Amino acid sequence: MSHGAEDRLAVDAGLRARARRVIPGGLYGHQNVAPLPRGYPQFMSRGLGSHVWDVDGNEYIDLMCSYGPVLLGHRHPRVDAAAAAQAAAGDCQNGPSARIVELAEALTATVDHADWAIFSKNGTDATTQCVTIARAATGKRKILVAEGAYHGAAPWCTPGPAGVVAEDRAHLIQFRYNDLASVEAALDEAGDDVAGIVVSPIRHDVNRDLELPAPSFAAGVRAACDRAGAVLILDDVRCGLRLHHGSSWEPLEISPDLSAWSKAIANGYALGAVLGTSALADAARSIFTTGSFWFAAVSMAASLATLEVLAEEDTVGRTVKMGTMLRAGLADQASARGIGVSLSGPVQMPFLTFAGDDDFALANVFARRAILEGVYLHPRHNWFVSGAMDEADVDQVLRVTDGAFDDVARAAAGR
Repeated sequence: MSHGAEDRLAVDAGLRARARRVIPGGLYGHQNVAPLPRGYPQFMSRGLGSHVWDVDGNEYIDLMCSYGPVLLGHRHPRVDAAAAAQAAAGDCQNGPSARIVELAEALTATVDHADWAIFSKNGTDATTQCVTIARAATGKRKILVAEGAYHGAAPWCTPGPAGVVAEDRAHLIQFRYNDLASVEAALDEAGDDVAGIVVSPIRHDVNRDLELPAPSFAAGVRAACDRAGAVLILDDVRCGLRLHHGSSWEPLEISPDLSAWSKAIANGYALGAVLGTSALADAARSIFTTGSFWFAAVSMAASLATLEVLAEEDTVGRTVKMGTMLRAGLADQASARGIGVSLSGPVQMPFLTFAGDDDFALANVFARRAILEGVYLHPRHNWFVSGAMDEADVDQVLRVTDGAFDDVARAAAGR
C-alpha cells in the first residue's frame, strides 16, 4: 500500500460527506477519526481474526480491537456460532432467555469476589450502576475517583464538560492514582459521607502513559474502604479478562465489593455487567435499573462462548507473549535511532509515546505511516493485542513500524 495514496479512501470520503449531512459533526465519540492524522479510514467493512478491512477494501493488522472489546479476534467461530444459534431462537423478547441465568452462573464461577451479576449494554451503564448500588447500600453520597480517570460518558463521569452542570459532580472528590496520601485526604474531605471509591485496575487516563498499580496502593484503597464503611468499586471495563482470567486485581489478592465489566466479556457483542458480593445483593435489588435491550440473549450467548474459550485456552498468556515480542521490537527500533520513547502499561495493552511530544505531533507521524502501511493503531490511546495475533502479525507490524520510526526521526530532526 503506497503511503501517498489518499485516493485509497474514495468510498470512505463519500460516506463522510453523507454523514455530515445527517450526523452532528459527521461522527461522535471515541471512534470519530477527525482528530487523527490523514489516512485513517472512518468507516470499516469487516474483520477476521487479527485483521480488519475498511469500506474501500484496505486491509490492516488490528491493534485497536474495536477499542478493547475484541479479545479472541474478530468473528471468532465459536462465539459467532453461539450468537447465531441464539439469534435464530430469539434475542429481545418479553423476558430474558435462560442465558441470563447461565451467564450469571458462569461469571460468578469465574470471578472470585462475585456472588451475583446484573447486566446492561455498556461500560457506562455498569459503572453508573455500581455508584448507585454503593449509595443505596451505604445511605451516603460521596464518591471518590482518581484525577483524570475515565469511567464512562454519563454526566457524573464524562470527560467532556458540554451539557454537564456542577450538580452532576457535586458529590465527587478526587484523589491521585497510586497516591495513598491523596486518598486519605479525599476521605478526610468527605467526612462520614463516603459511599464508595472507584478505581481502575491500571491508570489509563486520556493522553497519558499507562501506570500499573503499586500493590501497596491497591491494598491501601481496600483498607481505606473497610475503615470508612465504603464500597470499593473496581472499574474493570477496559482491563477485564485481558490481564487475568477473572478480576484484574486477583493477582494482587485484592477483592472489590463491586466491579464493572463490558468490552471483552462478549468478544465484541454489546454487553455490560456488574458483579458484586453477597453483602450488596439487597442494595442491588433495591435500585431501579433496566433497559429495553439489557436482557437481550444474543450477547449473553456470545459471552458464554467467550468464557468457555477463555477457560480452555490460555488467551492471556498468548497475548502476553505477542505483546512482549511487540514491545521488545519497538524498543529496539527506537533505541537504534536514538529516539526517546515510553512503552507503558501491560504488554497486552501497550501504549507508545515519544519523549517531549506533548502535542503528539511525532505520534501522529508514526501513526500515519502505520495506517498507510496496513497497521491500525492509535497515536493517543493504548493499543490492544488480541488472542488471534500470531508471530507473523507481530513481524509484519514491526516491519511497518521500522519505517514509521524513520519518519519520526526525520520529523524530530526538522523541529
